[in-house]
Amino acid sequence: MLAQQTPAASRAAVPEFPVVLQQGVTAGKTPIGTKIQAKLAVATLVAGTVFPRNAVFSGEVVESAAKTATEPSRLAICMDSVSWKNGSASVKVYLTAWYYPSSAETGQQNLAYGPEQPANRTWNGQGQYPDPNSKVYKPFPGSESDKDKTVPDTPSSTMSTQRVLMKNVMSMHADDGTLAITSSHSNIKLDKLTTYVFAASDWTPAK
Repeated sequence: MLAQQTPAASRAAVPEFPVVLQQGVTAGKTPIGTKIQAKLAVATLVAGTVFPRNAVFSGEVVESAAKTATEPSRLAICMDSVSWKNGSASVKVYLTAWYYPSSAETGQQNLAYGPEQPANRTWNGQGQYPDPNSKVYKPFPGSESDKDKTVPDTPSSTMSTQRVLMKNVMSMHADDGTLAITSSHSNIKLDKLTTYVFAASDWTPAK
């Protein structure tokens, strides 16, 4: 399990997982215990195992509090498993304050298209795309071989290559290792279009 790595190894090697939620989440309105699923936007290599694009992460909301006059909005989501057509794995990753804006938000217009990359061209989970020569990579429409999906493909074609912090949102660590995000400006709301970053609680973003 990823969560069982040593702290030093975790900081150096634990990848980030850019995912698209399958439902909206609002701090204070979405109850604690709500089951959450998300789809991986980019195939990611983890300790020799490829988590393929569109692999489904499953977890739940572990903290959800609306902003008050004296307390910030708080939201924590923990994913504990990931599954795909031919495999599955146990993980323990949390929602971070980072996300990947769409190319429309960043002004990117140069989208690269091509056939799906083999496993040895998989993103390493540290911010590198499968094709380092293109800013945004998208397989040919209809080239996805997995036809028995229960949810639509994630819109990775519009995902920027650079992660950014959510506006007015901070990450907070609890004593038990839980990672929560907070905002003193407004209630935190997550949608089904944005690519959010999940990572281990001791994760530090790659530069």
